[in-house]
Amino acid sequence: MSDDPGRHESLAAQRLRSAAFHRLHESGTFVMPNPWDVGSARQLERLGFPALASTSAGAAWASGLPDSGLSLDLALEHLRALVRAVDVPVNADFQGGYAIEPAQVHANVVAASATGIAGLSIEDSTGDDRRPLHSVKLSVERVAAARQAIDDSGTGVVLTARSEGFVVGRPDLKATIRRLQAYAEAGADCLYAPRITTVDQITAIVAAVAPKPVNLLINAPFISVAEAAGLGVRRISVGGTLARAAWSGWLDVAREIAEAGTFTGFQQLPDVEAMHR
Repeated sequence: MSDDPGRHESLAAQRLRSAAFHRLHESGTFVMPNPWDVGSARQLERLGFPALASTSAGAAWASGLPDSGLSLDLALEHLRALVRAVDVPVNADFQGGYAIEPAQVHANVVAASATGIAGLSIEDSTGDDRRPLHSVKLSVERVAAARQAIDDSGTGVVLTARSEGFVVGRPDLKATIRRLQAYAEAGADCLYAPRITTVDQITAIVAAVAPKPVNLLINAPFISVAEAAGLGVRRISVGGTLARAAWSGWLDVAREIAEAGTFTGFQQLPDVEAMHR
């Protein structure tokens, strides 16, 4: 750890944000939306959300890249920008740790923790359609490496472990639960299975990893915040869906101009300049 006084001041502030983020996971239900740049992060903070999460997909799209195209260096730069932009805790969508082997996951999580984030997620997908999930053994080792990295950093960052079976075409609830339980044992603070969409799935996962909190992805209108809270969900995120919603509106207007030469989309628009004052 550096002896630079500025770094110590920054670390102290980060520990406070991490502690606040931990407290949010202790009771109740909170929504942690996903901005894709500094402007969207600041507006979400102004709307009163108590924490924010990055979206690797949204950040990649803003850079003209697919989700898989966001490099470690770009991801770290993006996280630093988000943390500097807002006062609320920021959770990092850190994909698979930008590495396979646990030792490199450890090194990369140390680097991510140094950006000022209050939380970080590690997922178990491989990016290989033939073998879309890492083995349970390797996945557990990767979560344990991330846990050790956070502990070594002294930042108190909240560690979320994600099991991606429902994302990558392996929607096996029992297998997903076994993985999440193993990740909890390996040191994850919060558990997350993106793309589950039924009350039975949510209820089963919440019960299986209790008392540890569960993050629920809502990227379609299949449930409300109140209903998710009633099922015991502690944290709700939206992934890249806010970014997709923004792209949808922008593309609709741009296509009208390109195809029809008309501008009917230029009506009832927000005063964005006033929002940034």
